[in-house]
Amino acid sequence: MFHGTGGTPNGNWFPWLKKELEERGHTVIVPTLPSSGHPNLVAWMQSAKQSMNSVDENTILIGHSLGGTLALRILEQLSCTVRACFLVAPVSEIMGNDFDSLVSTFINHAFRWAEIKNHVKTIKVFHADDDPYIPLSHARSLANNLDASLTIIAGGKHLNGDAGFQTFPLLRDAVLVSIGI
Repeated sequence: MFHGTGGTPNGNWFPWLKKELEERGHTVIVPTLPSSGHPNLVAWMQSAKQSMNSVDENTILIGHSLGGTLALRILEQLSCTVRACFLVAPVSEIMGNDFDSLVSTFINHAFRWAEIKNHVKTIKVFHADDDPYIPLSHARSLANNLDASLTIIAGGKHLNGDAGFQTFPLLRDAVLVSIGI
């Protein structure tokens, strides 16, 4: 699980989801990505690779906001196919706000959609209809490019702790379905 800009492994719904999955016998890794207030794709990729013990057909990637973008960049480079990827309020293009300069290393080059899709069995996007940072149209475009399902959450804002998302049962249930539980 990857946090976004300014995030930590202890924010939002991460501790809750980690506990929910670990109680069912799954290993969950939630790394602290470096300089989260000033993210850099190269540094985040290195940190993510160091924290992931192994990636195989049972791996599930979950990313919130810029952490979702990191998951997409990881999928571009994998040599295997993972089970699933869940993108929660992901950044996929210029947003037209103050965060654009912070996310530029992640989105300043085109995504390799075919490679991403070839490296994951299932992709799901979760986005709110009122996200204050990332327009819903971006989530729709991303889901279209990925042939992914899009779940729109009414009034969810950025689907983070500030929006009341200390738990996220809808995401947990989607992850468990992908595992076959």
